[in-house]
Amino acid sequence: MRLGGNIFLKIFLGFWLVSVCVLGSWLVADHYFQSRPIAGESADRPPGPPQRFLLRMIYELQNTSSRELPALLAATEQRHRIKIFLLDAGGADILGRAVPAAVTRVAEQLRGARRRAYGRTADTRLLAHDIYRAEEGPLRAVLVFPATRHDILQRLSENLWLRLGLAVIVSGLLCFVLSRLLTSRLRELQAASRRLAGGALDTRLQVRNLGGDETDELARDFNTMAEQLQERLQAQKRLLHDVSHELRSPLARLRVALALAERGGPDAAQHLQRIERETERLEELIAQLLSTRAQAPVLEDHVDLAALLEQLCADARFEGRPLAKQVVFARDCSQAVVATSGDLLQKLFENILRNAVHHTPPHSTVSVSLTGVAGGYTIRIEDQGPGVAAGELDRIFDEFYRADAARSRETGGHGLGLAIARRAVIELGGRIEAVNTGQGLAVTVFLPGSVLGDSELRPGNG
Repeated sequence: MRLGGNIFLKIFLGFWLVSVCVLGSWLVADHYFQSRPIAGESADRPPGPPQRFLLRMIYELQNTSSRELPALLAATEQRHRIKIFLLDAGGADILGRAVPAAVTRVAEQLRGARRRAYGRTADTRLLAHDIYRAEEGPLRAVLVFPATRHDILQRLSENLWLRLGLAVIVSGLLCFVLSRLLTSRLRELQAASRRLAGGALDTRLQVRNLGGDETDELARDFNTMAEQLQERLQAQKRLLHDVSHELRSPLARLRVALALAERGGPDAAQHLQRIERETERLEELIAQLLSTRAQAPVLEDHVDLAALLEQLCADARFEGRPLAKQVVFARDCSQAVVATSGDLLQKLFENILRNAVHHTPPHSTVSVSLTGVAGGYTIRIEDQGPGVAAGELDRIFDEFYRADAARSRETGGHGLGLAIARRAVIELGGRIEAVNTGQGLAVTVFLPGSVLGDSELRPGNG
């Protein structure tokens, strides 16, 4: 059991230490008050057991030889500022010193069975006590104390309950400090939990990475929980934005198909089939939106990238048809096998293609090429639009970023298409970049895969 990693042991040792401190301080204080002179005794103090100092002093006065007695009295006066008079039956001091009247008065109070008496003057306190010396016989010892200047110490020395109350207060303070130290992490956790519940998802506790006690482990678990919660909520929010953005593509094609179908003609059946396909796509996207689960794609399906691009170019060509926008697709391989999910690839290139068709001017062409390279494929999508300022080429892949010339809100852009594409490329382990060609914007994507097919570029259906 580790001392630094077990809160139970900390609490146990902490309260044990407090108990030892209280008991030890009680013993030390009791020894101090019982061993110090009893200055400040009141004249009306009730009889009680004498203190150790008085017992020791009386013992020494009774057993010290006459030759050593003056030295004892002088040492007591010098050390404790206490004068001691030893009076015989006639009231004279056995050492021949002058006896003050106050000393005589308190000594005369020792009559009958009374063996101790108290007295006071303006600046002294007196205590008389019967003693017996073998050489002089019965005597009366009168101890003259100076008036105390330490009222608190005096009260503590006289009052047992006051000392007990002080011990209770000190122990309470020690336990309070100890409890605050032990529960400080819990208070931090409580405050952090409230901030997290209030929507501050970036709330974290400052804690060491390893070690510590149970509260440190709890803090690390809280940080892990908060991090996972933040990631999941952000993923759901991102999914909501992505799917909402992707709904625009099939909706736009639906509008075109409906407009063409309303005109009638021999192609009306094809337009109705297009409406059916786009409706199915909408249902799929809405189902994904309602599930609100932004999970990473499972890279277990092998998708023919060439066929997928062929289909997406046909969709983009259909969407640009009202404004005479053309989409041309060329490839140098019969198949382009990529290990990924088709939904992720469709999300990737549909957003890039739709961005290109949106910004290329009417009666212009969007060029799409698929090229097999070492370790994968390069897909280049080039429009003939206004392009992007050179300093903003890296920022067009940021969420909600709109370049003034190419992505103004008035044209319907929300700054999500290329951001969605970049996230998809990163999940697929590829690369994406954008460059200005002088005639528009070109977005190049590299995806890892197996190269199969022809050795020359072969135009697709355009």
